[in-house]
Amino acid sequence: MASSPVGGEETRVTTVVLRLARPDEAGVLSDLALAAKGHWGYDEAFLAACRDELTVGPDDVARGLFVVADLAGAVVGFASVEGEPPVGRLGNLWITPSRIGGGLGRTLWLEALARAAAAGFEYLTIDADPNAEGFYRKMGAEHVGEAPSSSVPGRMLPLMRVRVPPVQDSGAGRSPSDGPV
Repeated sequence: MASSPVGGEETRVTTVVLRLARPDEAGVLSDLALAAKGHWGYDEAFLAACRDELTVGPDDVARGLFVVADLAGAVVGFASVEGEPPVGRLGNLWITPSRIGGGLGRTLWLEALARAAAAGFEYLTIDADPNAEGFYRKMGAEHVGEAPSSSVPGRMLPLMRVRVPPVQDSGAGRSPSDGPV
């Protein structure tokens, strides 16, 4: 704990570290995705229908681009980019429910875009949960159509698309790194 210059009160300083996920964290990522989906008030039957789609396997992590937000050793969010350049897909962007609305989603979004740019992606598509469409619009994605849900037959999801900003040189901005933000 660090002392605050105002009133001598103590404040806790926490640092989120963005890093690549490890295959042994697949179960943690799966649990986090399901908990985050549940934040939106879906019932147990709906969540059960989504379980397979939200399950991340060790092989998925090993072959994909999965970035986690690590807070004091606990994974509090993650994002993944899938596919082959130039057009890929934001496969996941999930935040621990208690941290939704605190800026961590934006942080992971920016990191996913930076890593996508470094990997050569020009565009990413997103099969968005309807509750997340507003977030993606605020982040610069546009609604380009609808996509069928992989979990619930007949359910359509907003299909979003975002242009991946070009890689910036190291002096112009933050480059992808495994380090504190």
